[in-house]
Amino acid sequence: MAASVEHDSPESMQAPQTAVEVEETKTFKDLGVTDVLCEACDQLGWTKPTKIQIEAIPLALQGRDIIGLAETGSGKTGAFALPILNALLETPQRLFALVLTPTRELAFQISEQFEALGSSIGVQCAVIVGGIDSMSQSLALAKKPHIVIATPGRLIDHLENTKGFNLRALKYLVMDEADRILNMDFETEVDKILKVIPRDRKTFLFSATMTKKVQKLQRAALKNPVKCAVSSKYQTVEKLQQYYLFIPSKFKDTYLVYILNELAGNSFMIFCSTCNNTQRTALLLRNLGFTAIPLHGQMSQSKRLGSLNKFKAKARSILLATDVASRGLDIPHVDVVVNFDIPTHSKDYIHRVGRTARAGRSGKAITFVTQYDVELFQRIEHLIGKKLPVFPTQDDEVMMLTERVTEAQRS
Repeated sequence: MAASVEHDSPESMQAPQTAVEVEETKTFKDLGVTDVLCEACDQLGWTKPTKIQIEAIPLALQGRDIIGLAETGSGKTGAFALPILNALLETPQRLFALVLTPTRELAFQISEQFEALGSSIGVQCAVIVGGIDSMSQSLALAKKPHIVIATPGRLIDHLENTKGFNLRALKYLVMDEADRILNMDFETEVDKILKVIPRDRKTFLFSATMTKKVQKLQRAALKNPVKCAVSSKYQTVEKLQQYYLFIPSKFKDTYLVYILNELAGNSFMIFCSTCNNTQRTALLLRNLGFTAIPLHGQMSQSKRLGSLNKFKAKARSILLATDVASRGLDIPHVDVVVNFDIPTHSKDYIHRVGRTARAGRSGKAITFVTQYDVELFQRIEHLIGKKLPVFPTQDDEVMMLTERVTEAQRS
């Protein structure tokens, strides 16, 4: 995350130096997290809290409702998981917290973090998402886990159909990536959920952007919340080198192969606009001998998780994905992000390129711009507030690949 952070509080304006020094020395213990959980953080390699954690955790421990504005990769799962586990230790009870998330992958990831942080205290989580057999989920809910992590649609399903399951005792509600939950039109589901959970609860709402829908949700769901904004401008990480390539659309495949050859030895995440194109490009690359795997919404859940795990385990070095995968997925070692199809929403660009240069590492992002994408590309430059350099290529070398690529396209 870039260091230019804007705080609203007047104190930070008067004495910026001291604020920075204090932040340098903050530990999880300073924030008020109990020893057991501090040890868990150590074991996870979380040496010092991130900015959003420093802002949110003390307030959450005081029992305030929180709106956290922070992009993915800023440590926000820890910012809500730690206070919840802390409170759970003080008053142990089942069905203690509910975390709502927009996508299945994100739900699994949050569950992993809860389980890792809470392993020494025996925290049980249930992930309730679509695409997975309802029966086994009902059984998991019958065991009354401490934490339920769910996508809104499937949760409503269980609230309506699973006997004996309710959230009347719920103490914490978290809405992660709230902007996205509402964008995917889960509004009615969220309203239904808000109706059946206790009014007397703590609510944390995390969102990368403050949209009108999120503001409406904030009014409906939160009591006198504190706002923790870690970064109010859209920004891409400083260690990220961003480039673009202006190419005729018929040569996109050829240039992609060229870049994969040029930067061989790196791991790549390639974003396409549709499931079909993801699948097609993956087959094309395989045909040319690359180890590429697709990840998109039309794959079954087990296939998606399989693809992700192969990529995470570095068994495959190229992951092709639709925007389903651009948000929230923490894949530690993406060296290069290629926007094979330029994103139609410029904000998605931020999320896509945010898959690389995470946690202080460097990374590259290369965006393909064809004759049809110029306007979209200008919007992206405008949004991030910088002009991107051209990625250097040897056009004659690219053209030498055309024949092999055309052949692979045919097959």
